[in-house]
Amino acid sequence: MGDDHSAGRPLRADARRSRERVLQVAQDALAGDGLAVPLDEIARRAGFGLGIVHRHFPTEEALVEAVLVARVERFAADARALATAAAPGEAFFGWFARLAGQAGAHRALGGLLEDGDHPAARDLAAALGPLLARAQRAGAVRRDLGPDDVHDLLLGCLAAERRARARGGGGRAVAVVCAGLRPPG
Repeated sequence: MGDDHSAGRPLRADARRSRERVLQVAQDALAGDGLAVPLDEIARRAGFGLGIVHRHFPTEEALVEAVLVARVERFAADARALATAAAPGEAFFGWFARLAGQAGAHRALGGLLEDGDHPAARDLAAALGPLLARAQRAGAVRRDLGPDDVHDLLLGCLAAERRARARGGGGRAVAVVCAGLRPPG
């Protein structure tokens, strides 16, 4: 990733808070303004000088990567937490729809999910397994599908959602795929 957080050194509490603040502001800025928002604007919105941002993220690419990885890590953590939910089917389908909706709206996030070699994408795929298995045991999801199948369907949804949004629509692909994930009958 290229930032000081990934170098293995623990950050001081104030540096950790600064990094987290920059990440949050960058996430909001990227969601609202896209990839065109410059680092100095993110620094201004975070209430820091550009040097603080560069200390944690030497390039815009490093910051974007960190934002995307953080989002994927949150989805993986959500999947792990939802694997013990009282309603496994609702937990699985809600998680799938949220992930597809967010990644379908953000091309770079979808790209990270397509990169099977990226550690965050591998972590997400690993977290999907128990969530899927529990929903299958509850009878909410077809038993003939594995995590790789669901991941492939998710990636198909992302492409379909991007195309639909470009036409001014959206949401139908996720609903159709979710219907297909349910057991017949």
